Order: sequence, then structure tokens, then C-alpha cells
Amino acid sequence: MSFTTTLICSKQVGSPHPLRLRTTTSNKEAMSGECIDSVREERRTMTHNNASEMKHYSGWAVFSAAIGHALDGLDLMILSFALSGIMASFNIDNTTAGTLTSITLAGAFVGGLIFGTLADRFGRITMLTYSVIFFGLFTLCSAFAPNFWLMAIFRFMAGLGIGAEFGLGMAIASEVSSPENRAKASSAVGLGFQVGVLVAALASAPIINAFGWRGLFAVGIIPAIIAVIIRKSVPEPPIFERHKASGKRHGNLADLFRTPTRAKYSIVIIVLSTVQNAGYFGIMTWLPKYLNSELGLSLTSTGMWTALTVIGMMIGISVFGWLADKAGRRPAFWIFQIGAAAAVLIYSQLHDPTALLFGGFFMGMFANGMIGGYGTLIAELFPTEMRGTAQTALYNAGRFIGGASAPVCIPIIAATHGFGFAIGCVACIYVIAFIAMFFIPEKKGVALD
Repeated sequence: MSFTTTLICSKQVGSPHPLRLRTTTSNKEAMSGECIDSVREERRTMTHNNASEMKHYSGWAVFSAAIGHALDGLDLMILSFALSGIMASFNIDNTTAGTLTSITLAGAFVGGLIFGTLADRFGRITMLTYSVIFFGLFTLCSAFAPNFWLMAIFRFMAGLGIGAEFGLGMAIASEVSSPENRAKASSAVGLGFQVGVLVAALASAPIINAFGWRGLFAVGIIPAIIAVIIRKSVPEPPIFERHKASGKRHGNLADLFRTPTRAKYSIVIIVLSTVQNAGYFGIMTWLPKYLNSELGLSLTSTGMWTALTVIGMMIGISVFGWLADKAGRRPAFWIFQIGAAAAVLIYSQLHDPTALLFGGFFMGMFANGMIGGYGTLIAELFPTEMRGTAQTALYNAGRFIGGASAPVCIPIIAATHGFGFAIGCVACIYVIAFIAMFFIPEKKGVALD
């Protein structure tokens, strides 16, 4: 549509804007058929362009959130690979070394409470940017820790920063995606975590061989810088901007338990998150050491086996996102919970390298395939004014309880029964999660509040 035609049509409809097409009889008679068609065509073009721009923004926002969650996975996995070197440098035992994971997750819990509440007030992207700067700084400090106690302090401080990445990343993914694609979007953020784990699994052995365990933490600041640069070009989700402009009050921690229904939802989410993280961290924290010390695999082979397990996780996350949007949230969780219990139990009994290869793939697929689903559940159960708080507080509470206790409990059990038996015990906890899902309503396809 030319400028001349636009100007003529604008004058014919008596409107100062060429797209304000009035539908009164007099205007219809006054406007030529060519003008009507031209204005309608321009409307369709603008609608298409707006939809295209929104789709581009949604994809970029989800990618930004996934990058941050990748830092989370990278950090916790390099800690797993660094444990043997840390134990030797600081002369500590398995149980003491395992507390470093617990301390990091304690920091993540506190950081989630802080950054989540601030995100409901000042913005999701804004707080994610500050949190990753905090994480990068203290991850670098971990590389220069002279003793265990300073290492523990630095890990706690790094945890403060990492605590926002999952919850706020999931909030962003849920808020920028359509209802029919919400689980796939949150699962895409979950994939970011596994990309970080995969990078750590493949890069840890070469870095340790070249620079020692401290080198792992020194390079951790590089992806943090990349994440900051990417987020500078991503605006806040429109649904949050509308909430902020409305002047409504922001949610707080007490609001998560203010009514019986919300209290029920909050408790169930904490239970589900506890099971998820007990299973994941219990297995992945000690899996490299189990494969290396008890099954005799080299550090390089251990990294390869872990990488294949993570690839299984990535496929599982993708399948779960599709299934949750197609069949519903509850059916998807139930299928994966049953699969996780069976896969972990079977894997704990394997010793043959080839069997470990395939067993690890399927264990990873089911045990961590559900990670994106928690972000979807929380987003659909809690309104915009408290979504950031709910995502970070509830998930990190479960992450701290399950993720902090399992890495400590497993070596205690392994001391008398072996790592294989200790890892096999993890299968029992998925029964609890299966039952908990009966208390969550199905909200597939529902618009966010």
C-alpha cells in the first residue's frame, strides 16, 4: 500500500490514522473498494509483523533464561568433578566434601528468596542479571580458596547468585509463551541446565589435567559474562509490565501460605522439588566418583559416561515438555516418575561398561526429564504478583532439602553397603512424588493470572 493511497484512504474515512477503519454505512459508501482492500491488507500485515516480533521476543527471552540455567548446571557439575582434587588439597573425607554441594544449595535457597521477591517488584530480567554477576564473582573466588572454610564461604556466596536462575528463568519462559506451548518453553529452560552439565562433563578432564581442579572454577566466570551481555537486549515479559503498571501490591513469602489452597499447593511443590533434587543431586554428585573408584573407570571415561547420561536427560526433558502440553501435566509426571524409579533401581545393579552406557542414558532420561515441569506447575498455580517469589522460594526449598541431604546421606549409606546400594535407595523416593501429584489440579492450556 503506497503512501498516496494511505493518505487518500485516511481522508475518506475521516480518520487521522490510516488504520482506524470505521464501519459506518456512510464511510463504507464513501470509501472506494480499493481503499478498503488496501487498509485491510495493511492491517493483516501489521498483525503478522506483531505476531512475528512476539515470537522472536519469546524465543530470545527463553534462550536468555536457558543460558542462566546452564550456568547452574555447569557450576554444580564442575564441583562434582573437582571433589577428588578438593579432598586431596584440603585433606577432607567424602562426607565433608559432600557438604560443599549442600552449602552451595543452602546459598541458592537464600538467594532464591532474595532475588525472587525482588523480581516481583523490579523485574525478572533485571534480577537475573544481578544474580549472575554475583555468581560469576564468587565462582572465580572459589578457584583461589586457600582452605576448606573459605571454599565453603565462596560456595555459599556463589549459591546466592545461582539461586535465581531456575525460578526466574522458569517464570520468564512461562510468561512469554502461549498456553499450548508453556511446558515446552519451560522444558527448554531445563535443557539449559543439562547443556551446562554436558559442557562440564566434557571439559572437566582436560581442564583438570592442564590446570588442576582450581582451573574449573576459574573458567566459570566466562559463561557468566556471556549471560550478562545477552540479557542486556531482552526486555521484561509484557505480563509483568502490565502488572507493574497496574500498581497492584507485590507478593511476598507469607502470601504463598495465606490461604488453605495456596498452602496446599506450596507444600506439594516443595515435596515434588525435594524428590526431584534428592534424586538428581544424590546420583550426579557421586556418580563420577562411583564409576571411577568402585568400577575402575578413568576420569576421561567417567566424563564420557556422565555425558551420555546427560544426553538422556536432554531427550527426556524434550519428550516431557511435549507430553505435558499434549496429554497434560499430571499424566506426564506419573509416567516419568514410574520410569525414574525403575531406571535408578536397575542402574544401581549394573557393572558391565556397555550396560552402564545404556542404563545411564535411560536413567537420565526419566530421573531428570521432569525438570521443566516444575516451572510450568508453579507458573499456573500462582499469579503474576507472586510468581517470581513462588518459583524461586518453593523450588529452592525443595532443592535445598533434597539436594543438600542426598549428597551427604549417600556416602554414609555407601560406607557400609557400597555406592551401588546407596544409589539404588533413591528409587524409593519417586513413590512419594507419584502420590503428591494427586493434589495438583490439571491446568493444561489455561491462561496465566
